[in-house]
Amino acid sequence: MSSIAITLDPAGANNRVFAEIAPNIIAQARNGDEDAFHVIFRRYGRPVLSFLHNLVQDRNLAEELAQETFVRAYRNLDYLKDETRLSTWLFGIARNVAREAMRQTIKNERNVGLDEPESMRLTAAGVTPDGAMLDRELNQTIKEALADLDEDKRLVFSLKIFHEKSYEEISAITGHSIGKLKTDLHRARAEMRKRLEPYLSYGQ
Repeated sequence: MSSIAITLDPAGANNRVFAEIAPNIIAQARNGDEDAFHVIFRRYGRPVLSFLHNLVQDRNLAEELAQETFVRAYRNLDYLKDETRLSTWLFGIARNVAREAMRQTIKNERNVGLDEPESMRLTAAGVTPDGAMLDRELNQTIKEALADLDEDKRLVFSLKIFHEKSYEEISAITGHSIGKLKTDLHRARAEMRKRLEPYLSYGQ
């Protein structure tokens, strides 16, 4: 497969998936048609990148992980079940890629001596969560609040709020029950609201 590249759309355009790729395009990609796969990439590249960025909060890392996601997708198209939505399958791969990267990051951080400044530094890298949820003045607060959510809450919040996935799709991506997803989303909303309330109520 020839190289592919994605750039994050800062305005949040094209981050949501409104229609699935036609089955014949998927079939052509399975048969090694790179042009057909690039149709898939162009449709889902930005939503997948946006999702990964919400998880890892680092632009460069998210772009690397998006690249890896589509490389794995290209290599494993034969394993895509006919009844599985392509977008759900891609988000599932992206989630696994992100988890592997985060595990490696934790492993690397544990190998840094406690006397090293890096081991004591809390990073807040990343850019604005896509979707234009609030005015630009809230971007930093939203980013920090999202980063503070635990993994399960951040996953469901990102998929439901930023990418408008159904609970059924999120369940397929994460492997969690719909009941757990609803509970996690409720708690994530409450935590986000608590963090944003001082800003939202300012001047009222």
